[in-house]
Amino acid sequence: MLKPNDLSRSPVVLDESSTLIAVIEMGLASWLVAGRIPGVERHPLRKQDPDPRGLLVRLHQWRDEAVRAGHPIARIAVAYEAGRDGFWLARWLRARGVEAHVIHPTSIPVKRDHRRAKTDRLDTALLMRAFLGWLRGEADHCGMAAVPTLDEEDRKRPNREHQTLSGEKTRIINRVKGALVRLGIRNFNPRLRNAAERLEQLHTPEGTPIPPNTLAELRRDLARLRFVAEQARAIEKTRLDVLRRAPHDGPHAMVVLLAQIIGVGIETADMLVNEVLGRGLRDRRAVARYAGLTGSPDESGAKRREKGLAKAGNSRVRRGMLQLAWRWLMFQKDSALAQWYQARTDNAPPKTRKTMIVALARKLLIALWRYTTTGEIPVGAVLHPAA
Repeated sequence: MLKPNDLSRSPVVLDESSTLIAVIEMGLASWLVAGRIPGVERHPLRKQDPDPRGLLVRLHQWRDEAVRAGHPIARIAVAYEAGRDGFWLARWLRARGVEAHVIHPTSIPVKRDHRRAKTDRLDTALLMRAFLGWLRGEADHCGMAAVPTLDEEDRKRPNREHQTLSGEKTRIINRVKGALVRLGIRNFNPRLRNAAERLEQLHTPEGTPIPPNTLAELRRDLARLRFVAEQARAIEKTRLDVLRRAPHDGPHAMVVLLAQIIGVGIETADMLVNEVLGRGLRDRRAVARYAGLTGSPDESGAKRREKGLAKAGNSRVRRGMLQLAWRWLMFQKDSALAQWYQARTDNAPPKTRKTMIVALARKLLIALWRYTTTGEIPVGAVLHPAA
C-alpha cells in the first residue's frame, strides 16, 4: 500500500504505449537529453544548450513522432538529478503541462567497481533505467525529491544566510586572534565595540607596538567583522518584524508555537520549520531520516557493528538539533527526555554522553514534530507564560 507523501515509487500506473519518457543529464554548458518514444525502436540521445524552451520544443517533436507512429501521447514524464540547478526547471515544466520529477542522486544504485566508467552518456542510461523502474511502481530503483514552490525556497534564505554570516564572523575572529597570538598578544576580544581603538594601544611582550602591515590587516578584519555583524542583525530584525506583523500567517504560526518552548529561540525555530517541520513528512521515521539522525549498521554473518550516523539527510537540521539537544538539558532538566538522557549517562564515560546526545536529538526532533503537527507538548517541557 502506498503511504502518504511516498516518493519512492510512482503513484500513477504507467502506460508505456501512451507515455513519452525523458531524462536530462544537466551540465553547466550543455544538457544531454535521452528519450523513449512509444512506437519508435530507437532511443534518441541529444545534446543541446541549457535552454528550457529548446527542451520543450524537443519534447514536442518526440511527441509528434510518436503520434505519427500510431501512439497518441497522453503523458510526458521528465526527470533529472537534483544538483546545482535546483528545482526551477521542474516548476517551469510543470507549469507547461509536463510531469517533471527531481531524482535524489544518492538513491540511484551504482556499480561498486574501484574504477568504474563514468560518462554523461552512461549516467543518462543509468538515470533512464532508474526512472523507468520508478514509473512502473517498482521499489528501490530511485527516490524523488519533493519539488518546493518558489516561496518555500525563498523562506529558507534568511536562516541560511544568517548561518553563513555566523561562520564568517567566527573565521574573522579566529584570524584576528591568530595574528595577535603570533605576536605574543593574548586576551584581546575582537567582538568589543571599541576593539579598533584598543587595537592601537596593544604592545608585544618586547614592548613594541604592532607592526604597521599587521596593524592595517587587523583594522580591515575588524571593519569586515563589524559589517558582517550588522548584516546578521539586520536579518534578525527583519525576521522579528515579519513575525510581529503576521504571527499566524502560514509557517509563522509554527515558528511562534515552537518558540514558546523555553530553550528554543526564534533562530532555531525558524530553521526547523523551514527546513524540516514544514515539509509534511509522513511519519517519525521519515523525520529522523531526513535529518540524518539514523544509524548505519554494518552486519555480515557474525559481524555486528555500527558505523555511526548515516549523515544522508539535511546537515543544517542535524547540526541544529545536536546543539538544541545540549540546550534542552540546560533549560528543560525536568522534562521526560532530559530525565531519559540522565538515567543513561550518569557515571558514564564522556564517549557515552556524546553517543547518547545523538539519540536525544533524534527523540527531541520527533517530539517537536508531533508538537507542531498534533499539538502534543513534549512530556515535562516548560513553556513561556502566555503574553
